[in-house]
Amino acid sequence: MTEVAFHFNAPDRVAYACRLLRKAVASGAKLVVIGSPDVLQQLDRALWTFSAVDFVPHCFLESESYVVAASPVILSTSTHAVPHQQVLLNLGQLVPDGFERFERVIEVVALEHEDRQLARSRWKSYADRGYVITRHDLTLKTSY
Repeated sequence: MTEVAFHFNAPDRVAYACRLLRKAVASGAKLVVIGSPDVLQQLDRALWTFSAVDFVPHCFLESESYVVAASPVILSTSTHAVPHQQVLLNLGQLVPDGFERFERVIEVVALEHEDRQLARSRWKSYADRGYVITRHDLTLKTSY
């Protein structure tokens, strides 16, 4: 069964996603990141600029097939036709269609009230389907 984890209280969802992706790729993971086109564009820019010494290889699903095949991080607006199903990082507002095909789902939740409300709805949806959810409170960590 898919592992579901919520990472709460991210001061900046995109910056946190960059750090999480860097760590996951360094461990050999392959990830799909889904979200709105605007959020994915922000993430793409941030992945190119967030660190002067680190690079997180990534591309959009619509990129050339050889680039998609070589990229450990795929940015997409949906899970349809993605090349791997190891880790799904959801930066969207809804439970992603097809999430159950992935080994793990990570939900990143910001501090804003609206984002927290949407996350509660997603949490309930996963729980109602019988998924065990792990909670990570980022305010308990000194840095991410």
